[in-house]
Amino acid sequence: MTFSRRNFLKSGAALGVVGASQSLFPSWMPQLAFASEARQAPGDVLVCIFLRGGIDGLSAVVPYFEGSSLYDARPTVATPEPGSGGSIDLDGRFALHPAMAPLKELYDDGTFGIVHATGLTDSSRSHFDAMRFMEAGLSGDKGLETGWLGRHLKTAAWENNSPFRAVGMGTMVAQSLRGPVSPLAIKSIADFHFKGRKTELRALQESLASLYAIDAPADPLGTQASMVFETVEILRELKAQDYVPAGEASYPEGEFGMGLKQVAQLIKAGVGLEVACVDLGGWDTHEGQGTVDGEFNALLDELSRGLHAFYTDLSDRMSDVSVVTMSEFGRRVKENGSAGTDHGYGNVMFLMGGGTKGGQVFTKWPGLNPDVLVDGDLAITTDYRDVLAEVVRGRLKNDALGEIFPRYEAKPIGFVEARG
Repeated sequence: MTFSRRNFLKSGAALGVVGASQSLFPSWMPQLAFASEARQAPGDVLVCIFLRGGIDGLSAVVPYFEGSSLYDARPTVATPEPGSGGSIDLDGRFALHPAMAPLKELYDDGTFGIVHATGLTDSSRSHFDAMRFMEAGLSGDKGLETGWLGRHLKTAAWENNSPFRAVGMGTMVAQSLRGPVSPLAIKSIADFHFKGRKTELRALQESLASLYAIDAPADPLGTQASMVFETVEILRELKAQDYVPAGEASYPEGEFGMGLKQVAQLIKAGVGLEVACVDLGGWDTHEGQGTVDGEFNALLDELSRGLHAFYTDLSDRMSDVSVVTMSEFGRRVKENGSAGTDHGYGNVMFLMGGGTKGGQVFTKWPGLNPDVLVDGDLAITTDYRDVLAEVVRGRLKNDALGEIFPRYEAKPIGFVEARG
């Protein structure tokens, strides 16, 4: 195998991404965005979960007090009212879907909370555009290529030399992580490990070591090559396949549960993780939504068991971890003719851990009467950036909100207690 500095540079032209070993992680693999040098961050670790496809927030957290305004519009897909086999009452107005029962305990403990009638205020019903706007931290503006998390990392008052500063669990790094904090890396350590063929791995390591001063790098490219070696060694030491979660936590099978488990392990390992992004897709329920006995129910079960396992696994460490979920848009109030729901507007966000003032449904509820709907959809009364900004300022200790969310002045909502 022949390598040159030029070819190595070309192979890392995507900037700042390195995947994990096939022997340590499943084939979907995490990817890691590199950072610059210096000290550990003083704030929480942020875990951002994107529910791709547009979760039906009206079925996940049910405004059952709306009565006929909800149930007449959804004769077959509505989540039943609290009661035998129905939803789980929260406050006499809202209820959790029964599949979210694992999170009721955390809600009652005040460590899990809900923001309703929130979301992206752009009216786009395009998955691609809405996700792009939301991950950019903008509304209806395609002119900015960086993401809100990338700008957070750039503007933070500290620096962190860990190759694990920001981690995207999945086949590609989330758009929200795009930014200047990612100089160079190899596209994936799965390729780097050649699927466990150790002789080829050693040959590649020797080739790179001959081109760069790995032990005492003298230039930026050498620094990144050294960081790749360091990353491989850290991952090897973590022995992810042998990891046993604490507190008898049981993660759901699949990519989402495995992703959360790996994030928990990185947090415990103290490798300098600041931000982790995990996806759970499949929420585009146009047909046969299966609110209580089908696909939607299964997805909520996976989400809820994953979050509960993550919380249980980290235990007292959760005081230094903030989890937030987001989704590109909600679903329409009225069900369609295929026992499903189409693209909507207002939605729900979940927060857990850190300084979350849980045990409540925070909302400026707009109502579901036809005369207050927005083109047939739940109105948005809390911009999703207000939620994120409160986490960024209060828990991540970054006050540069004007740069993180350009052209937007975040409004405090009082749902997050700031770190001391």
